[in-house]
Amino acid sequence: MLLTAPDRLLFSDPNQHGLARDLYDSVKSLPIISPHGHCDPKWFAENKRFPNPAELFVTPDHYVFRMLVSCGVSMADLGVPSIDGSAIETDPRKIWRLFAKHFHLFRGTPSSLWLNHSFEHVFDLDIPLNAETADVYYDRIEAKLSEAEFLPRALFDRFNIETLATTEGALDDLAWHQQIRDSSWAGNVITTYRPDAVVDPEYEGFAQNLRELGQITGEDTHTWSGYLKAHRARRQYFKSFGATASDHGHPTARTENLSQQDAEKLFQKVLTSECTAEEADAFRGQMLTEMARMSQDDGLVLQIHPGSRRNHNATVFETFGRDKGFDIPGRTDYVAALKPMLDAVGMDPTVTIILFTLDETSYSRELAPLAGAYPALKLGPPWWFFDSYEGIKRFREATTETCGFYNTAGFNDDTRAFCSIPARHDVARRSDCAYLASLVSTGRLREAEAYEVAHDLTYRLAKQAYRL
Repeated sequence: MLLTAPDRLLFSDPNQHGLARDLYDSVKSLPIISPHGHCDPKWFAENKRFPNPAELFVTPDHYVFRMLVSCGVSMADLGVPSIDGSAIETDPRKIWRLFAKHFHLFRGTPSSLWLNHSFEHVFDLDIPLNAETADVYYDRIEAKLSEAEFLPRALFDRFNIETLATTEGALDDLAWHQQIRDSSWAGNVITTYRPDAVVDPEYEGFAQNLRELGQITGEDTHTWSGYLKAHRARRQYFKSFGATASDHGHPTARTENLSQQDAEKLFQKVLTSECTAEEADAFRGQMLTEMARMSQDDGLVLQIHPGSRRNHNATVFETFGRDKGFDIPGRTDYVAALKPMLDAVGMDPTVTIILFTLDETSYSRELAPLAGAYPALKLGPPWWFFDSYEGIKRFREATTETCGFYNTAGFNDDTRAFCSIPARHDVARRSDCAYLASLVSTGRLREAEAYEVAHDLTYRLAKQAYRL
């Protein structure tokens, strides 16, 4: 029995199926470019076996435990680590059995495609996961994890990953990346500069974070000029470990383009306890423009991930911390919000700013027209809630007529779940090939062009956008 249909996602129209399959066959074996994600570089530095099936598939993946929690399963019973000392389940087999018992909850979701792809193509399982087969699955995966072929570096090679970018905060010493570099392994794992903790005045521990930034860089981070110098220094440090991009997860897409005098006044305000929510948002917006200006100098690609109402549930945040499935999409304005930054750098073709959204209503109304006008802008792929067959299809339909394919940035998987990487890229490749087949069948694209575009969407555009 196959867990995944061989021609899945290629059946949008029976008349297009043959071409969609042929397009997919032409790109399915291309190397994976993973330019934005959240895998742990420690895996590849130490190259130790993954601990157990639960820690590989369940506890680190907020896509997985979010669905389970929404149907009444507790995070504690799933072994999600607490930060307040609350008791959690520590028996990985019990966690796995609970996951298996509720696996039916994922029917029809992209998580089901990703998980079943991993089970079948990575661990050679060919029976459905449920309560009855839970132990069969656990024992098979556990046994495989003890084999040399299932160590992180071996899987990296097996998955045909050409480049994998992790994401580290501005205060990270990048020791795991140094250990990778010092090893004899040739896998290309690079870092990405994520400065939210020292850019967002509402981030917990912001004042202490600034002090640490000053200690690391030797700059006075309580002056505006010293603060900017510290960022420049950290960006160069991250570049020395292969970084080609920075990443910014702000609540809104707001940017500002204040005079340096007014920016310095705002900075002094955010250093005090009197900083208002409005001033904090204005400061985040000013820092996006400052980062874009720094990109003119050092070439780092600027990624903006706005619109997530993060940590929506206060109790979950207090008990389990950030990134625990309670980040909810919200309406996001781009046209007015990005104008100050675009006035500063938007016409500079040497700058690359990749825009992501969790607000699909903005695709055709705002994002595609912006990317179709400003040389600095590219559209990131459907992200988070929308990296699915339907999400990718809607994205292509809403944006292609206005900004084309070549103002987009290919695909990235944005995942913490290592074994889902080939599955996610496979879904993207299939979804794009089905869309391209529809363009050919309706006379909007020649067949020879479709093969070129399929290759570009799969491989070349990500390399180009992220300067890899």
